[in-house]
Order: sequence, then C-alpha cells, then structure tokens
Amino acid sequence: MKTAFGLALMIGALVLTTGASVAAPLSGQKGQKGQRVTAPAVDISQRATYGDASLRSGFTPDPYRIDMYSGGDVDASAIANGCVGMVARAPDFQLTYSAGSLPLIFGVTSSNDTTLVINGPDGRWYCDDDSGEGTNPLMSISDPQSGTYDVFVGAYGGNGAAAQLYITELNSQVYGDSDGNDDDRYSDASRPNSGLTANFGEYYLSAGFTPDPYWLPLYSGGSIDASVVASGCVGMISEAPDFQLTYESGSLPLTFGVEADGDTTLVINGPDGQWYCDDDSGGQADPEVTFRNPRSGVYDVWVGAYAGRGVSGRLFVTELGR
Repeated sequence: MKTAFGLALMIGALVLTTGASVAAPLSGQKGQKGQRVTAPAVDISQRATYGDASLRSGFTPDPYRIDMYSGGDVDASAIANGCVGMVARAPDFQLTYSAGSLPLIFGVTSSNDTTLVINGPDGRWYCDDDSGEGTNPLMSISDPQSGTYDVFVGAYGGNGAAAQLYITELNSQVYGDSDGNDDDRYSDASRPNSGLTANFGEYYLSAGFTPDPYWLPLYSGGSIDASVVASGCVGMISEAPDFQLTYESGSLPLTFGVEADGDTTLVINGPDGQWYCDDDSGGQADPEVTFRNPRSGVYDVWVGAYAGRGVSGRLFVTELGR
C-alpha cells in the first residue's frame, strides 16, 4: 500500500528510479523450473540459506520478515542485464506463494547498500537496486503468479551486512524492525495494514464467551478510502486495525456490529485472508457482519466513517445476537 503497483515489462534491463520500482522481467538465462537449471554460478536448486515459507494471499503477519546477511561471491551482473551486487550461490530465501488479488512486494532494509535478485515462477529474473528507502531495494509485482520465488539479497560493492528481507501485500516501504516491536515501520497509509498494532486493543475470545455481546468503545474513521480493499467496501478507515480479535470457534455464528451516533461501516479481514465489508445491515446507519460458520484465527476489524465523518461508538461481538 505504499506505491503504485505496475508490472513493467522491458527487454534488456530494469530501469531503476528513486521511487518504488515495479518488477520487470530481465533478459538473461531463464531458469527452467522443471529442470532447475539456472544462470551460471547461482543455483536455485540449493536449499535456501535463511529458510523457506509458504504464504497465501492475505497472509499475516504482513509484512513477513526474515533476518539474514547480505552478499556472496557471485556477481549478479552475470545473471541478467541490470542486475547488480554480489549474491550468494544458494538462494537466501525461498517463497512458495498462492496468489490472490493483491500485489506482492519484496523489500530489504539494511544499514548497508543492498540489492534484490529474484527468480520467479515464470523462470525469469527480476532485479532492483535502490527503489526502496535510501539504498534499499524494492520490487513490486502488481499481478503476481502462484509458485516459487527464489530470493537473493545482494551486497552492492561486495560489502555484506546484516539485513532484513520483508514480504508484503500491503506495504511497499517498511523500515527495519530493529527492536522487535514493529514500531519502526513506515507506510504512506494508502492501504490498511493488518500488521500494525490495533488502535483500540487486541482481544481473545473462545466460543461461549461472556459477556455476550462483548462491547468495545471506539472512534470511527481514518484517512484511507475502504474502497481500495475490495469492491463494495465503503467509508474512511485508519491504516491500523481498530481491533484485533483472536477467536476460537465452536458451533455458533459470530457477529460483529457497531452502534454509533453517526453513519459507520465495517471492514474485516478474516482468518482466511478475505475481506468482508458492510454499511447499513445492522439497521439505521449501523453496519453488521455475520460469519455463519466462523473459522478460528485472527479477525482484524476496521470501523469506518461514512463520508469521512468520524464519530464515537461501540463495536460489539456476539454469538447470540443483541
């Protein structure tokens, strides 16, 4: 949610800009995924040095972070035109990704100059140098394919250093999480970010909870138009969720609703990574969303202000109705 997400196809090299780049396939030797053949000196068949993960669109936490050390003994310029920096022979990280409707963004934060080299599910190479913050690389894929992404974090000039790779669908620029509490991130607040700490608290409820309804005070609204999330979502919401509920389901439905003095909306990201929105289903100008067969897991909840007019109100969570 940080930058425009366009996938620019260019033959020969990726044009680097001072803003966030888009991932562009580069000429060079293409890896054949079935045979695991790749460009000279790097080998994507090797086990990734800093691990692997399988992520599905809508994953949490977002961003997903991996600590590592940049660099290696392979000159990335041998892989494809436009690739720079020294990379390792084995991938630093391997992502198996199930795509949805969101963009896929790779970035690095480090005190040293780093680069990104990625072999995508299409067998092509994607590279970036300084499109992120400062000398950090950033690569945004607007229409990502499902499959395997082999990621190399290079050291420009060969000076390896501690680095953090992040993978996100919501943020294009994130500062390193230096103290482990996620307070160092940056965003331009163009999309909601379920990775941020909830504005009005995080809660745990299991089926059969009391009191029912469970009431939580709030103030609606924010600076982000909810329509960027999904078709049918309305109102102005904040970047961070207003509430985060970790729920252990049973046999009962789960309902979220709002009571307020003004027109409010609901935007919820469920445990399945899907977005659920409502405006006036609770009567008057109040929203209400019911999950008939709710999943266990994390529900990130935003309470929007219709037409941008924030008001005080209360969120309620119930299995029994009001």
